Amino acid sequence: MSLLTLLALTLGTTTARKCQNITVPIDISARVGIFNIQAPASDIDTTNFFLNDTQQGHNFTQEILEGYRTISGKYNLAATYCAPDSGHGKVAQVLTHGIGFDRSYWDLSYNNYNYSYVETAVDQYDFSTVTWDRLGIGMSSHGDPVSAIQEPLEEAALHALTKMTRNGELPGIDCKFDKVVHVGHSFGSVISYSLTRDYPTASDGLILTGFSGNATFLAYFALGGNFVLANTIPHLSAYPAGYFAAGDASGVQTNFFAPGDFDPNILELGFQTQQPVTAGEILTIAASGVNHFAGPVIVITGERDVPFCGGDCLATGNPALPNIPDDVKPDFPNASVFKTFIVPASGHGLNLEYSHKTTYHVAQQFLNENGL
Repeated sequence: MSLLTLLALTLGTTTARKCQNITVPIDISARVGIFNIQAPASDIDTTNFFLNDTQQGHNFTQEILEGYRTISGKYNLAATYCAPDSGHGKVAQVLTHGIGFDRSYWDLSYNNYNYSYVETAVDQYDFSTVTWDRLGIGMSSHGDPVSAIQEPLEEAALHALTKMTRNGELPGIDCKFDKVVHVGHSFGSVISYSLTRDYPTASDGLILTGFSGNATFLAYFALGGNFVLANTIPHLSAYPAGYFAAGDASGVQTNFFAPGDFDPNILELGFQTQQPVTAGEILTIAASGVNHFAGPVIVITGERDVPFCGGDCLATGNPALPNIPDDVKPDFPNASVFKTFIVPASGHGLNLEYSHKTTYHVAQQFLNENGL
């Protein structure tokens, strides 16, 4: 299938929401790891990196970690602000995408926006939304893929974006928000978790999708993606060594799609428009530490999620644990409400599956039920 055909499939009419693309300047600092590796510069180096990262009995991150340093800088975040046609929503959702995507994950135009999370949140539930390309990805500022673009720097970027959203400081958006909630997917959930762990009052509600507290199965994702140098993929050719992407559509399918729960055309679209991941992100991907966030929390994960459930979120091996994502509950001792929802028959890429509407409505209704 040609790219032109794919683009034609994604065309859709605009909906009632009003959206504005903005560039958000931020000035941030973060404590990042110093890793004793060079950026992988070939597909062989890339495969070796992932084999080292997934070797059982080893912690590759710790083995190559030499210490920490603080980096500071000014960056630009590419973002999109959407509001109901009737005006700004009372609550803003800040949406952080995961590995393999950019901010379009939240507002897919495919099939006349039928797969759009933003359409559901804004048009049907009257929220405002802020989507953004994670630092280092898409149209946001890029950086060194080993020494800079790591989870802590992206957390700092999300913190800055959150403060600007709450305080009415987003460029061209004349609105303050008393309530800001955070929604993440996969690595975006890791970043959102870290934000509320380190800044418990930064958020008023937390939705973690494609997530659990079990890192055992991340190796399935790392090896299943058939990762290659991103710059060997035509539309990612501008990225330097140290950025990785799935080498073929089967890698995308393995990591994101459950059997029988997706349109083959959207799988092809996912591969043709995929975004990369950095070596530094892979090395800093795990969420850890007790989180004293005191607001409502829900974890929404597909039953067949590979990286966070090994393909079966209900197979816990523990009668007292109803599902694998429920293992996050002890990490939120102060949460006003904690829930998990397992999306039946869905995979890791929740927004791209036939079951996406279930995910979207569960998320919005949870916020409504908790006064948001």
